[in-house]
Amino acid sequence: MIIDDLRDYLASAFAEQRLADVRIGLGYTAVMLEDGNVGVAYTARENASPGCSVFMGRRPLVGRSTTEILEYLGSDDGVERTVGLAVGNALANRPGAGQQAGDILETLSVGFLDRVGMVGFFGPLVSPIEKRARELVIFERTMTRSERVLPAEKALEELPRCDVAVITSTAFIFGGMDGLLEAASSCRDVALVGASTPLVPDFFAPLGVKLLSGITVTDPSSILQIVSEGGGMGFFGRHIQKVNMRL
Repeated sequence: MIIDDLRDYLASAFAEQRLADVRIGLGYTAVMLEDGNVGVAYTARENASPGCSVFMGRRPLVGRSTTEILEYLGSDDGVERTVGLAVGNALANRPGAGQQAGDILETLSVGFLDRVGMVGFFGPLVSPIEKRARELVIFERTMTRSERVLPAEKALEELPRCDVAVITSTAFIFGGMDGLLEAASSCRDVALVGASTPLVPDFFAPLGVKLLSGITVTDPSSILQIVSEGGGMGFFGRHIQKVNMRL
């Protein structure tokens, strides 16, 4: 599975570190490493264990190695996968060569003849893409997000008929990334999008991904506080840098 390969890649491509801080918030989870870099990932609270303890893994997390916690990427528990992905992003998501700062709309290739498949409801992208594309089809796990979305499982059927695929990286947490990338293999442009996106182009290029759109954290202490207080992308603001990487 792609998630297992991603875990192995992250463990081998980056020097092992210790976890210095972990915040499992209601919206996002943030992990700070010993070198001060922070990575975030969407908190899969919908699949959290019942009761007052939602994280049932090893304690304490602080002080453990990145190699050990990356193993959570293969967990059956959604919150554990969230922590594993946040660790991976803390290792990988740093300023570097090949990054273009700014919104994904500045980099995504969409023309007036294109049918665009959006896996995950990205509200700010909907209207701009609709103005540029022939058709926008949205697939979402949570049907209450919009009256016009289709069930997430329909994506496997519809993506082969799309020209452009915009796929949420939370699929690494909720599962299904293998099927989504396979279904989108005939698309001209395939983008992985969101704060949960690992910025590792060498890993994703062979999988047919053409664009990575994620974030780097520029103000670690503020992001830790925002996550602790239940905040997400709407509050990250000036404390992050949105970046895009063409593969």
